[in-house]
Amino acid sequence: MSLATILKRDERGVAAVEMALALPVLVTMIYGIFQVGLLYQANAGMQHALGEGARYATLCIKVGNECTVPADTAIKARMTSKLFGKGDGAFTVSDPVPGTGFRDLSVSYTKRMNFIFFPGPTITLNRAKRAYIVDTSPAPAP
Repeated sequence: MSLATILKRDERGVAAVEMALALPVLVTMIYGIFQVGLLYQANAGMQHALGEGARYATLCIKVGNECTVPADTAIKARMTSKLFGKGDGAFTVSDPVPGTGFRDLSVSYTKRMNFIFFPGPTITLNRAKRAYIVDTSPAPAP
C-alpha cells in the first residue's frame, strides 16, 4: 500500500479540524445574540424611563392650596435615575419640550455593535412619549 492511500483512509484528527472550522462561527453567533439581547434590554430601560418621566410629569405636587407641576429639570432627573440596561452604550435624555398642555419626553441610546472578530454597525434607538400636564390654573369664578 502506498503512503497516499494510507493517508486518505486515516481519519484521525478530522474532528479537530471540523471543530477548528466551526467553533469561531458558533462563538461569533452566540456573542451576536448576546449583543442583540443588550439592545432589547436597553430598549426596555428606555421605555421604563419614559413611562416614569411621563407619570412624574403629570403629578400634581401640592404646595399649600395650589397644585404645581414638576419642573423640567426634575422630570429629566427622574428619567435619568430610572434608566437601566446601559451596557457599553450611551443614553441621552433630552430636556422636556414644553407645549400647550403637554411635555414631549425623549431618550436615545447609541451602541457600537461588536461581534468579536469584526466590528458591527452603530445602532441608535430613539423613543419618545408625550405627557399631558394637568391644567393648574384656578377655575373661573361663576
